[in-house]
Amino acid sequence: MTQKQESEVRVLYDVPATMRDGVVLRANVYRPVSEGHWPVLLLRIPYGKHLPLATSLFDPTQMARRGYVVIIQDTRGRYASEGEWEPNVNEWMDGVDTIEWAARLPYSNGQIGMFGASYSGFAQWAPATLQPAALKTIVPMITVGDPLDGSRYRAGAFELGKHTNWHLQSVGTDVVLKQCQGEADPRKLGQALRELAEEIDALGTRGYWSLPLKEFAPLKRTGTGQALFEELEHVMDRKGLDGLTLAGKYEQVQVPALNIGGWYDLYLQGTIESFRAMHERGSTRAARQSQLLIGPWSHMNRTNFVGEINFGIGANSVTLDLRNSMESIHQRWFDHWLKGLENGVMEEAPIRLFVMGANVWREENEWPLARAVETRYYLHSGGQANTIHGNGTLSTIPPREEAADTYNYDPANPVITHGGALLMTVEYPAGPYDQRATESRRDVLVYTTPPLEEDTEVTGPITVVLWAKSSAPDTDFVARLVDVHPDGYARNLTDGIIRARYRGFTRGEEPSLIEPGTAYEYEIDLWSTSNLFKRGHHIRLDITSSNFPRWDRNPNTGHDFGVDAELVVAYQMILHDEAHPSYVVLPIVPSIS
Repeated sequence: MTQKQESEVRVLYDVPATMRDGVVLRANVYRPVSEGHWPVLLLRIPYGKHLPLATSLFDPTQMARRGYVVIIQDTRGRYASEGEWEPNVNEWMDGVDTIEWAARLPYSNGQIGMFGASYSGFAQWAPATLQPAALKTIVPMITVGDPLDGSRYRAGAFELGKHTNWHLQSVGTDVVLKQCQGEADPRKLGQALRELAEEIDALGTRGYWSLPLKEFAPLKRTGTGQALFEELEHVMDRKGLDGLTLAGKYEQVQVPALNIGGWYDLYLQGTIESFRAMHERGSTRAARQSQLLIGPWSHMNRTNFVGEINFGIGANSVTLDLRNSMESIHQRWFDHWLKGLENGVMEEAPIRLFVMGANVWREENEWPLARAVETRYYLHSGGQANTIHGNGTLSTIPPREEAADTYNYDPANPVITHGGALLMTVEYPAGPYDQRATESRRDVLVYTTPPLEEDTEVTGPITVVLWAKSSAPDTDFVARLVDVHPDGYARNLTDGIIRARYRGFTRGEEPSLIEPGTAYEYEIDLWSTSNLFKRGHHIRLDITSSNFPRWDRNPNTGHDFGVDAELVVAYQMILHDEAHPSYVVLPIVPSIS
């Protein structure tokens, strides 16, 4: 079925919508000039409706020419919209009110779809849980689900690199502009913006090192950290952060979601879990028809060249699989759910993922893959697994009696972030990077398989079970999965962290300090990946105690979060013997021969 192409588009600027408490939010509206009623595509964004990020997923004028009204709204307290800025807090009811307002517009047919990435993904899920009647579908991309698992914290560690950068850079400019609003002397605004710019420029080289965290100096000096400082009063407090979380609420959503994520995106876990909740436990048939798309992308990069790796032109979201684009994917989805077009979307498999290494797209029907075989690769060594030159090995053979590996974790000299699922300053780009420099440190333990005798695909969730002792009452352990090429190039795939006091958090246990010198079992969630380790490559697991400044440094003191300027060295021991087998669980996908 073909659709009529509108020849002209009208753009209305700063169109007001009044929320239930009287606050006015403003939006730009793109609509066909001709008379009629059209479905609405709604984006709610805190980063400026007039800035390039607002139109990065597709051109709203082209979508309006194809028979849609596109509305891009500044969220509460941001740019042209009134009210106080409280990250995430107001998106629930403001989203519902905006949806109802959009459905009543004289050129709307009452059918609303939402779209947007990152924060704008949360701004879709939040009102969707409240089931506004006019909302028919959502397309959340690279978006958070649980602030305790990847947004604010990760297994007890604070997402320092992302969260402080976001408050300073993405939020800071508008905060400063509003602070200086009505100031008679324009030089004061200029001075405030210069001071903010100086803090942004210095964050990656000096600012991240600021202690104590509860008084994080770059945010305190610029006056842009109020929301963060308030959040830090609810560290790993699910009840206190309930207004910021979607975990456990997806089943309230009655409309289908097209979930889009990236293997190197810091919100990958939320993207996968939201899809699983909807697809498996959705409360309506439509909700259970949700779909998932995962590319080899990072949070801000959906091209084919991510980090140091070119995944091929078919990985680029503009030429996706040489058949689609991000714009066409959105349009096909909306055409089906808002216009009722039978365009084949529902005949496709619910999951489309990119297998790195093979660099191909593949369709799947479930997650995790039913045919994947969970396989344990055990840590082994002669007691000297330190660095890539040590004697650490990885194999499917369980350990017998083996010497433990040891290292000193000094938070004053942490292992520095080099690639991964990041959203940080420019000094710390996201994606795959050669890890050999990191693996040359004495405080990094390296366990590597012999060269693989055949191609080995790993697709699914990755878990590390680690037996460890520490001299500290609280400390961290970090694990990283790496694909080692025949020439030695070590490409990071995915990683994870566990803060010792939160070792039982996922089981519902209260945080508790550890007894120095006592062996504990830690389960480290490395989230998920999809990678073909080619014949002749090696599978590698790195173990250490820091990945800074992505995650905050554990000061090893056992004190409350964020109060320390004091840093203590911890003596770490990794056990891998018959009584304490340490291993990584890899979902191996059998080859089809």
